[in-house]
Amino acid sequence: MDALMTISSLNEALTRILQHFSQKPGSVTDKRVRLATPLGLGKPNQLLNLLYNKVKSEQPFALDIYTALSLDIPEAKSDVEARFLNPFLDRHFGKDYPRLQYLIDIQNGELPAHINLYEFYVSAGAFKDNEYMQQHYRSMNYTHVASNLAREGIDIIVQLIARRGDQYSLSVNSDLTLDVLDELKARNYPVYLVGVVHPDLPFLGNDALIAAADFDLIVDSPEVNHPLFALPHEALTEVDTAIGLHASALVKDGGTLQIGIGSLSDSIVKSLILRHQKNAAYNALLKTFTPRLIDPQTDIFEKGLYGTSELVMDGFMHLRKQGILTRTIDDNGRPTYIHGAFALGSKEFYRWLNELKGDDLNGFCMTRVSKVNDLYDPDEMSLRKQRVDARFFNTAMQITLLGAAASETLPDGRVISGVGGQYNFVAMAHELSSAHSILLCRSASVRDGKRLSNIVWNHGNATIPRHLRDVVITEYGIAFVRGLSDAETISELLNITDSEFQEDLLQTAKDHLKISKDYRIPDFARQNTPDSLKAKFKQHPGFYEAFPFGSDFDEQELRLLKALKGLKDLNLAGKVGAAISGLKVDPDHYESDLSRLGLDGQQTGKDVVLKSVLLHQFEKFEKKV
Repeated sequence: MDALMTISSLNEALTRILQHFSQKPGSVTDKRVRLATPLGLGKPNQLLNLLYNKVKSEQPFALDIYTALSLDIPEAKSDVEARFLNPFLDRHFGKDYPRLQYLIDIQNGELPAHINLYEFYVSAGAFKDNEYMQQHYRSMNYTHVASNLAREGIDIIVQLIARRGDQYSLSVNSDLTLDVLDELKARNYPVYLVGVVHPDLPFLGNDALIAAADFDLIVDSPEVNHPLFALPHEALTEVDTAIGLHASALVKDGGTLQIGIGSLSDSIVKSLILRHQKNAAYNALLKTFTPRLIDPQTDIFEKGLYGTSELVMDGFMHLRKQGILTRTIDDNGRPTYIHGAFALGSKEFYRWLNELKGDDLNGFCMTRVSKVNDLYDPDEMSLRKQRVDARFFNTAMQITLLGAAASETLPDGRVISGVGGQYNFVAMAHELSSAHSILLCRSASVRDGKRLSNIVWNHGNATIPRHLRDVVITEYGIAFVRGLSDAETISELLNITDSEFQEDLLQTAKDHLKISKDYRIPDFARQNTPDSLKAKFKQHPGFYEAFPFGSDFDEQELRLLKALKGLKDLNLAGKVGAAISGLKVDPDHYESDLSRLGLDGQQTGKDVVLKSVLLHQFEKFEKKV
């Protein structure tokens, strides 16, 4: 390790890095530098862009980049989307947010041959049709990444860090850096460690602290002042809300919780808070939505929950604020209410992390992923005792009738996201007494205009094998399938399948000799329809909220979203009809909405047609309301 250097210029940092690797053995034509940078928020985008562009244009060496979840600002896919989305994106992310140049080049098919990007987890759905990313994705458990990187021989790690006085923190990305450094040290392999200070990155203590002397180079520059990448709040659907309610009834007071990110996780948190704050209303909901659940967990959280989750997100913040995330375990003498490997969330979440004090700060521990996602640790017995009544929630795209789960890859092999830590937690649930792996899956989805079941007979690329089946939840209920026979598993899963698809799936199971020829789906499960679900919500009109934790859209944008919802589903005839109908609508009545979409000034012929279609949609939505 070189002598520590602290500098205040990104360009100077680039120069130092290039100087360091100019000494690496090999000619320019065969010299290769292997760079690792954290997944998610921990990437120093500006320095990465400087290095990438230099290597791209001047080729001082070949460059392999190892990472995951390279965050990017979404791009509009149509004129209407652009009119609605672009002003919001500028406001939310900032006009000068430094997008990753290697991602832009990959999207445009312009990544040079002497640079490679390898990710073990990609942004969900973003690269489904990208040839390069599909071919360079590396499928592995989160806990195996560090050892695999060490075997590759990582030459440099660049990471965004936080500073408080003369102390430094890995902040929200202690996940792999600590493990990789240990693996490389054990192999006596030198690595050049670069930290880039961001003034807004939360300073988190405990295991996330790192000594200044561990770095070869620290960059503390006023150039690094862009907004942190904040995830916009996702809207919940009624399906999401029902799944979250079912899930919340499995969480035991005094237990352990792991949840992921997205609307399904938000729905669990919403229902846990409802259970704690309005217990009578919560129990009434369970009687409507989950009447057959035996021994549901319905009490308020007097003992509280302890969190152990590879990802820490907004949900844990809400649970802490509401007095639910309060159970602490002893971590080397520190009472700790949550262990996480990386964190990612909203602007509100980052503010909360920055403002933590006292027990809220001291009990919040970001640590290495090997400690969170596994039990195989010198403190294994302690971990087992601490992770009591664990409920590990993960999301699946599809579930097979034999209990396997596909969570990240399509049947044709195209990757949607990545394994991440899902397998780790599923396997751990089977190792811990009184723990459960709970997979959340929407029963159906619409693809290419056709409604299809997400409970399927078979799948070409399972993430979780069927022998690790445990608990599956759809909007129609809960299936407990751990330890059951194949026939029992099939019958339980059919009970939470959308009724449109039950009989065909049952017949397939019979054709393959996996269930009795005279088996019949019970009457109580034959009403699993969207209409029956809507009827349940009508009994509890205040239960469903699209944005239970607030929205990043303003009131006008939320109204526009609802009005625009059906626009993309219109075929050509529908659009022509809408355009004709819109000619009869008074544009002055919707002046503000048209202005928000940039349709209030001089217009082309195309704009006139679009304006007319939108006026039809606005009036149609207003009449619905």
